[in-house]
Amino acid sequence: MNSFIDARTLPSGTRLETDLLIIGGGPAGITLALALKDSPLRVTLLESGGMEFDAATQALYDGPETGTPYLPLNGSRMRFLGGSTNHWGGWCRPLEKIDFEKRDWLAHSGWPFGREVLEPYFPRAQEMVEAGPWIYDEAPNKFPVTTLAMGAGGIETVWFQFSKMRGSVLPTHFGERYAGDLKQVSNLKLYTNANVTGLRLAKDAKSLTHVEAATLSGVKFTVVPKYVVLGAGAIENARLMLASNDVMHTGVGNTNDLVGRYFSDHPIPGNNATLVSFGGKLSPFYLGTQHAGGAHVRAAFAPTQAFRRSRHVLGSLITVDGGAKLDPLGDAAAQTTAETMGYKTGKAHAYTIGCGFEPAPDPDRRITLDTARDALGMPRATLNNTISDDDFARYRATLEEWGRQLLASGAGILRIHHATREEWLKGLDWGNHHMGTTRMHTDPKLGVTDADGLVHGISNLFVSGSGLFPTYGASNPTMNLVALTLRLADHLKGLFK
Repeated sequence: MNSFIDARTLPSGTRLETDLLIIGGGPAGITLALALKDSPLRVTLLESGGMEFDAATQALYDGPETGTPYLPLNGSRMRFLGGSTNHWGGWCRPLEKIDFEKRDWLAHSGWPFGREVLEPYFPRAQEMVEAGPWIYDEAPNKFPVTTLAMGAGGIETVWFQFSKMRGSVLPTHFGERYAGDLKQVSNLKLYTNANVTGLRLAKDAKSLTHVEAATLSGVKFTVVPKYVVLGAGAIENARLMLASNDVMHTGVGNTNDLVGRYFSDHPIPGNNATLVSFGGKLSPFYLGTQHAGGAHVRAAFAPTQAFRRSRHVLGSLITVDGGAKLDPLGDAAAQTTAETMGYKTGKAHAYTIGCGFEPAPDPDRRITLDTARDALGMPRATLNNTISDDDFARYRATLEEWGRQLLASGAGILRIHHATREEWLKGLDWGNHHMGTTRMHTDPKLGVTDADGLVHGISNLFVSGSGLFPTYGASNPTMNLVALTLRLADHLKGLFK
């Protein structure tokens, strides 16, 4: 049995040699290390934090922001073993076929492969996140549930599954859940409190020769790998690549000024609509997580893929957040509409509607380097965040279609609260879903990595995680990035045959 090694105990100047170096012990790094446990590779994993939260380590994420207000960068990720799974909500849903497609009406869209390439990895990813049997949109066929009746159209009921709920609250934390499994991997050395401070290229910039690392206590050491996988998250991966500019002055893999661009997250507009159901209370499956069919599930509403293609809208996952009290105008509208359609308002129930939706890719939504430096002397990351009026308009068009269907079926009405940019921005939240800064593309002029996550022009540097996503869908990224990482593991095994 191997044990974790605290990098603070290493003598300064230590040189470690390995076949594969994984940088980052979040869901991508842990998944990759476990997937390679039966391979002949000598694997080293460097994790910036330890087993618990540490304020000084967390502060390495600090950085300024410009543009559309966003979340504090030091609060969007947790910097200890398990990474973002130390504070995720456990929401899981696979990306859809359209999410991978190049759409002529959506600039910068298209993955270098279709959904069918990831499908073989979804079952294993589902096991890793402990979300139960694969049910999702087959839920109505698996257990009794009454979905909201709607007229024919572009909006349908869809289903989330949730990572294993411990005490009905907490999903699987990868660091806690898989620490014991990692210690059993004989070909793995896992170093905690180990921060990468430089990715060092050969003079011709075609390969990575070594990695520099340090602890906050002052220990400095070097890792000499045959291959490297960056799995430190979309922001930190970009920061490391940009800051490692001693050979390539623009940064590692940044010949075409793409590293850090196309950052994305899912906007969550608060209280964006009110649903009035004429037929009584909605099924509890819409109102919160329910245990059914051996899984924790929840129903939501989403635009169909056909509607997205025909109306040029993007993905959104619309949730019912709880009961609502109508104001006088809303009450009058509900009563008038119900009476006109022959319903009694005594059965009507109002609900607040929430949503996470997909923004269009934007190269100006990006990570760059600040002049300020962190405790290790590394330039801090800075985020310029954007969201366009078109992003809001596409989501509003989806709500309008849903409202039309509700009226057509007599199921109810929908009141949309936001029309102006100012109204949408007021109370706007975000999903903490970092994506896009090292996007995949077959063309080096359009992407940082190829379809396997290999950085263009560098023979032995890979990237893993949702930073690879060229377009984002509305699904939460964790289960999908785990599937993508399992695919990378198979590719790496092939390199060492």
